[in-house]
Amino acid sequence: MNLSEALRRLFKNVLDSIANFLKKAGLTPNAITLTALFGNLVAAILIANGKIQIGGVIVLLMGPLDAIDGAMARLGNQVTPFGAFLDSMSDRYSELAILGGLLFYFVQMHAWSACLLVYLAAVGSVLVSYARARGESLGFSVKIGLLTRVERYLVMAVSLILNLPTVGLWIIAVLGNFTAIQRIWHVWRQTNLSEKADCSLKNLERK
Repeated sequence: MNLSEALRRLFKNVLDSIANFLKKAGLTPNAITLTALFGNLVAAILIANGKIQIGGVIVLLMGPLDAIDGAMARLGNQVTPFGAFLDSMSDRYSELAILGGLLFYFVQMHAWSACLLVYLAAVGSVLVSYARARGESLGFSVKIGLLTRVERYLVMAVSLILNLPTVGLWIIAVLGNFTAIQRIWHVWRQTNLSEKADCSLKNLERK
C-alpha cells in the first residue's frame, strides 16, 4: 500500500462527509477538480512573485481536494472515464505550474543552479507519471515507487511553507528520477517474467 492509499483509508470518513456536503450543495467532482487546479495556479503566481510561504499554504490547502473529488464521484455514482482523465491532467498542470512559478522566481533572482534543480524536478515528476501511464496502457502494474505524486506534493508544500524551496526541489529531483527508474525496472521485470512464462508454455506445448 502506498502513501496515497493509506491516507485515503485513514481519512475516509472525513473525506466522505465533506464529499456528501459538497454534493448536496450542488457541486460536481469535475468542479472540485478544476477548483484545485485554479488554486494551484494562483499559488504558482504568488510563488513566482516571491510570496513563497503564502503560495505553499495554498498548495497545501488544495491537496485534499484531489481526494475529495474522487470521493464525490464514488459516492454519487459519477465515476466516468473523462472525470479520471481530467483529474490526471489537472494534477500534471498543477504540479508543473508550481514548478514553473519557482523557475520564474529563481530566474529573477539569477539563481541558475536552482533553475537547473527545477528542471530536474520537473523531469522526475513527468517521467514518474508517464512511466505509470505508459506501463498500465501496456497491461503492467506500475503503482510502486518511493516518491509518487502524493509524496511529491507533501514535500513541495512543506518546503514552500518553511521557505526552503531548494530543499524540496533537491528531494524531488533526486528521488523523483529514482522513482522513474524504479518503475522502468519494475516493468522490465514483469516483461522478463512474462517472456519466461511464454517460453515455458511453448516448451510444454511442444512436449
